[in-house]
Amino acid sequence: MTVKQLRAFLAVARTLSFTQACEHLHLSQPALSLAIKGLEESLGGRLLTRSTRSVRLTPEGESLVPLAKRLLADWDNTEELLRQRFTLQLGRLSVASMPSFAANLLPTVLMAFRHRHPRINVTVHDVVNEQVIDMVRARQVELGVAFEPEATGSLSFTPLYTDRFVAVVPADSRLAEHGELSWATLLTRDFIALQRPSMVRQLIEQQLATRQIELSATFESHQLGTVGRMVACGLGVSAVPALCVRQMQELGAVCLPLVEPIVERDVGVLAWNLQELSVAALALQRVLTETLRSPGGQATPP
Repeated sequence: MTVKQLRAFLAVARTLSFTQACEHLHLSQPALSLAIKGLEESLGGRLLTRSTRSVRLTPEGESLVPLAKRLLADWDNTEELLRQRFTLQLGRLSVASMPSFAANLLPTVLMAFRHRHPRINVTVHDVVNEQVIDMVRARQVELGVAFEPEATGSLSFTPLYTDRFVAVVPADSRLAEHGELSWATLLTRDFIALQRPSMVRQLIEQQLATRQIELSATFESHQLGTVGRMVACGLGVSAVPALCVRQMQELGAVCLPLVEPIVERDVGVLAWNLQELSVAALALQRVLTETLRSPGGQATPP
């Protein structure tokens, strides 16, 4: 039983005329007769009785009419819903993002995406970098925004920009008067770090270890906002990705370039398989790329 056969049957059932049904469906009489015959054979009995002067429904044909109408209505609704999804008129999308990105750059991206595709609903999971990777790998989300993993495995990673870490110091500190700071100078003060297993913490420790510099944290927190507020209150100093500069400034801290060593890492989009992404996910990836990539390949300044 096919959709074409059901449409043919209903057209004849409505008009009780093969001639009128052919005109409505734009089919030849042989094609229409073949569709009806195929439907009857698939169901195992006659649905219509036909003479030279009239067409009548059999009792089985009468019982099929409401069922066929319901089946075709469901089919048409499904067709329309899928068409709306493929044309980005309707849809739902889940994305995971590390908190530093979710709180600072993602809102701008989502505003641009919403402007283009107002009927696509987006769920954002702001989780630590490692959870972003795990959620993409488990296919709990279609896209993830994170630092480039050491090994992507089965995942696809598309770089967006390179983020460089900056120093965060109290506004009334003498360190705030410097044009830039070395790690050696920054670490003469109490350091406020994100708690493990934060990727930000891991990147800092890995890079400092190459210079035989040990990171000793006086205070630790799970949230970047808490770190920024603690620095602003004079409890110590910290280091965060450059994408957090605006957030740190709004909290009352000062951000400075950080050197010796320069700590940086690519930020990009993670996906299980680019070929398997929904149309909505591909559209969001496109907006991410267009919004965050400048001609030089760096992030748009926060």
